Amino acid sequence: MAKQKQTKHIGRVFIKNGWIKTMAGKEFSGCILIEGTKIAALAEELEIPLEAEVIDASGCLVLPGFIDAHCHVGIGEEIYRLEGDDLNETSDPLTPELRVIDGINPEDEGFRDARLGGVTAVFSVPGSGNVIGGTGVVLKTAGKVVDKMVLRNPAGLKVAFGENPKFVYGEQKKMPITRMAVASLLRQALVNALTYQEKLALGKNDPDKKPERDLGLDNLNLVLKGKIPLRAHAHRADDIMTAIRIAREFKVDLVIEHCTEGHKIAEELSEYGYPAVVGPSLINRSKVELKDKTFKTPGILAKAGVKVAIMTDHSVTPIEKLPLCAALAVKEGMNEEEALKAITINAAEILGVTDRIGSLEIGKDADLVIWSEHPFSLTARPLKVLIDGEMIND
Repeated sequence: MAKQKQTKHIGRVFIKNGWIKTMAGKEFSGCILIEGTKIAALAEELEIPLEAEVIDASGCLVLPGFIDAHCHVGIGEEIYRLEGDDLNETSDPLTPELRVIDGINPEDEGFRDARLGGVTAVFSVPGSGNVIGGTGVVLKTAGKVVDKMVLRNPAGLKVAFGENPKFVYGEQKKMPITRMAVASLLRQALVNALTYQEKLALGKNDPDKKPERDLGLDNLNLVLKGKIPLRAHAHRADDIMTAIRIAREFKVDLVIEHCTEGHKIAEELSEYGYPAVVGPSLINRSKVELKDKTFKTPGILAKAGVKVAIMTDHSVTPIEKLPLCAALAVKEGMNEEEALKAITINAAEILGVTDRIGSLEIGKDADLVIWSEHPFSLTARPLKVLIDGEMIND
């Protein structure tokens, strides 16, 4: 199990002489003052307060902690097979009532690996075996109790198109066996949720008309009310467009997950305005939907005006390789600044947590990493990792 050793909480931490890249439009050589769990000040020059733990970051780069905008840390545990595999409830293709938080083990080795790669927050989500898999959660990557690691819960409802639900239920000789059935099941679930909404409204004035509570329909209503987005697993261009078609039909927010063939329809994605969480690209072509995977996709989408984040889909790609995935996107044409945004501020915006993380700004959580050099370099190492103002020693 992943063991983490944390120092006792330091009231004040003072970082000096580092090259600070805020990801909020500023970078400079200077200082950061952390008080408790928050960033209290950052400037070229600051007075060192009394009783502060001083960290000299001379010659180093200070960045906000990285964010993996789609992974399965804690729910698809490494090493353990059946015992730690809680990715897919394959007894029913529609399971909107499931909450990924109930399956997460904070001692999964993946959390430690994340910290070793400078990843301080993640969006952990159910697998893609079901048409509707359940809700995902944004978490910090340090903590003993999952409830205390939460940044946003729920943060999205996982839905899946294409091969995965077709294969899972095709083998069981039950719907969905085709892409048409995948789409129709999702549509019907959303229609059922609209009907449930109407009955709840009638029940406010007439208790006899109030429906029995349905946890799955409650979660679908969060989507219909715009409180959380659909997080749509879609690799192929046609599946991406089906997801967009349904989102527009029901007027709901949408994030395209994987977006493997997004480069083929970059202009359309830009036109509709939905963000994309791209990856995993650091894998082989393990199924037909991945035949056209390329590290060029994030750069093509970003240049077209699509808001892009980059994912590992851990444990498909080990989560500590998130900065490497961004670096490989740069190698294939993505602007370096856009690649950094894709694992910091863009990821935070897509996840709806920019009030807390994604950039180094006064009042935000003190989640930051001091790097020996630019993290896209193969020889870069995170020298210090701070989460909520605490230095993590792994």
